[in-house]
Amino acid sequence: MNKLENRFNQQVYKIAVSTIRQFDETVSPIPDILKLTLGEPDFNTPEHVKAAGKEAIEQNFSHYTGMSGLLDVREATTYFLKEKYHLSYDSQTETLVTVGATEAISATLLAILNPGDKVLLPAPIYPGYEPMITLAGAEAVYIDTRPNQFILSPEMIEKAMNEHGEDVKAIILNYPSNPTGVTYSREEVRAIADVLSKYPVFVVSDEVYSELTYGESHVSIAEYLKEQTILINGLSKSHAMTGWRIGFIFAPAELTNQIIKVHQYLVTSAATVSQKAAVKALIEGINDAEVMKKEYLKRRDFLYEKMVSLGFEIARPSGAFYLFAKIPEGYIQDSMSFCVDLAEKNALAVIPGIAFGPEAEGYIRVSYATSIEVLEEAMGRLETYLIQQRI
Repeated sequence: MNKLENRFNQQVYKIAVSTIRQFDETVSPIPDILKLTLGEPDFNTPEHVKAAGKEAIEQNFSHYTGMSGLLDVREATTYFLKEKYHLSYDSQTETLVTVGATEAISATLLAILNPGDKVLLPAPIYPGYEPMITLAGAEAVYIDTRPNQFILSPEMIEKAMNEHGEDVKAIILNYPSNPTGVTYSREEVRAIADVLSKYPVFVVSDEVYSELTYGESHVSIAEYLKEQTILINGLSKSHAMTGWRIGFIFAPAELTNQIIKVHQYLVTSAATVSQKAAVKALIEGINDAEVMKKEYLKRRDFLYEKMVSLGFEIARPSGAFYLFAKIPEGYIQDSMSFCVDLAEKNALAVIPGIAFGPEAEGYIRVSYATSIEVLEEAMGRLETYLIQQRI
């Protein structure tokens, strides 16, 4: 054993690599494997955005920017928010450009949490939050939303606040949701804001899928509770720019003044070339997500109808690009065992629900960020598996 092996920060031993990533890597070597696993758009970055990136390289935009990011990016993203979601933020003092939404989450949680603090999370939820909470020495408290079709209610929040009291430092919202695809109506957002306004808690709202809603337009909780909200967004999902790593933090100046300290020491600043491309995406490409959204909607409807016909119970998603499906009775109910068996026997990979917490056991997450042809093949393999493996 290496003599340094046990000398890391003790909090590091309490976290692990994402189950999503572990599972994806485990099944990838299977011959002819068809993967509906990772949450990454199958579309290419729009041509005009790529052209802006190339131009930035040619013009030698290869130096550090300020910690907050280029001013033209911050001006572009505040314009985007105002046009899309009726939100007003000062580009000078209330906006930070980050290395994707992931770094935005990390910088925010490390900035606001102390050891012993508690953070409320509606479950099931994306597994990227708890590790950062743990690294800060804080504790994640999960609120089971299954009884309400995966929608967090004011009553659930009140119950959690009454139980944990002043130890609650923050609540994390993620909508449209990964993994369920559900989102909140204006009335539901307002009701949540009303209850949270009674408590001195940070509201960390991860709205990175905000451009991918089907039906009603996205409503940010910052519209009703700006003074408590740290709003996180980015271009990965809306503009198919996952590899460009551009995210944003929006919050009142007194909050960004503290978060920027952590952001600076984590990454210094976001990549300059990516920031230049982001300006083009946010201004000229303000509606770039519309083309992708139309395709996602077709895929959602196909997948939903097919899987329901196969016996899966699904809360119809109203955003993002995932179906969160309950494994039918008569099949392996342990989600990891079900997904491993499906991958090994029929070369189809979907994510086991347990990756999103104990509340997600017995479910699978299916990404439809792929072509309809691939989805048709995937459903053929799933149907064959179900016919062959019923227990």
